[in-house]
Amino acid sequence: MPSAPPRAGRLAVLDGLRLFAALFVVAFHWVGGGENAWGKSPTELFHRAHPFAAYGWMGVHLFFLISGFVICMSAWGKPLGEFFVSRVARLYPAFWFAVLATSGVVALLPLHKQPLPVPQVALNLTMLAEPLNGPLVDGVYWTLWTELKFYLLFAIVVWRGVTYRRVILFCVLWAVASVLATASNSDLLLAIFTPQYSMFFVGGIAFYLMYRFGPNPLLWCIVGFSWLHTQYMLANQATIAGGQTGAPQYWWVSVPLVTLFYFAIAAVALGWLSWARWRWLTVAGALTYPLYLLHGVIGFTMIRWLYPAVPKWVLLSGLLTGMLLLSWLVHRYVERPVSTLLKRGLRRSIAAVRAASDESSPVEPPPVAAPPASPATGSPAPVSAVSPVELSPAEPAVVLVKPTGIPAQRTGLESVHAEPAHHA
Repeated sequence: MPSAPPRAGRLAVLDGLRLFAALFVVAFHWVGGGENAWGKSPTELFHRAHPFAAYGWMGVHLFFLISGFVICMSAWGKPLGEFFVSRVARLYPAFWFAVLATSGVVALLPLHKQPLPVPQVALNLTMLAEPLNGPLVDGVYWTLWTELKFYLLFAIVVWRGVTYRRVILFCVLWAVASVLATASNSDLLLAIFTPQYSMFFVGGIAFYLMYRFGPNPLLWCIVGFSWLHTQYMLANQATIAGGQTGAPQYWWVSVPLVTLFYFAIAAVALGWLSWARWRWLTVAGALTYPLYLLHGVIGFTMIRWLYPAVPKWVLLSGLLTGMLLLSWLVHRYVERPVSTLLKRGLRRSIAAVRAASDESSPVEPPPVAAPPASPATGSPAPVSAVSPVELSPAEPAVVLVKPTGIPAQRTGLESVHAEPAHHA
């Protein structure tokens, strides 16, 4: 296995790429396909901007590429428990706020959609409403279940220990499973391996391996297969997106766009963008997740409420500014404190489970060596409970005894696996 040390420092350029992906998705929903919110066709309302915004659905693909890169990077060297803690603390605090805030806005202003019953809102808080066939508070949450499936699959590698060889094997096996799932047309396999998006994650993982260990033909082959697979899947996805935007989506436009995404992550992996370390990029990365979670139903509701009283471009500018500000507030006053509390509580819980498991495990007594054979008879010498120590005549008559067959006692000082103190 290559022993090249990992490069230090946060990749700020990935934060900037994440914000770009989020803004691209926002443009798709507000300008490219928001017919129900504006009350008229977006192709007429935004006849110049619409052709560009209509391809904003592909921002999700950039998200998945970055996710493969970042999750592999953040999981390296972590035990499974710490991987679990980092993912929960990263995803859930802002998500819980978004579910409750969106439900509250819809309850107060049911202009875009009707509020869901309390049990369905509560189900959304688990982030498992989609696999349980429950309605989503906001349709943008569908990508979170796709992300969670990636985490669950990659957790197998984390459980075994993340190494170069195992990550390569994971990429190959997931690629094969995606092909077999598509060929079999099995609903179960398609749901597990997600072939329409899996190769974005695989490509991102391969790019991280390039970043950590350097490029080689095997990694370029994995990236190449990832790109070839995704360009084939884009034809069907473009057809679906065309139905949402009210305008046709072309494969020959989407393929060059996704190729640019691959080139951008390749530039990060090869170190070509390591000079981009502006502070605002880190702030941009912090805004991305809350912005993605909050912009959908809340944004549509505000458009429905304020348009046409407020001109469309004024409304869009103000709405985007307000969403970015709200995203920063959520990051500062929800994500950071709640994530800290979650990490602390989950780490303590995991440590307690480990300690209880260690205490309940039986301690095997040390084996008792067979006594030496008697020189006179060749048979074993008799075993006594104590072994006297021979003393010279000059020494005091103190007999030291050595108990046998007594198991070692725990001191309570056994080492506990250290858990390092993550995502963009």
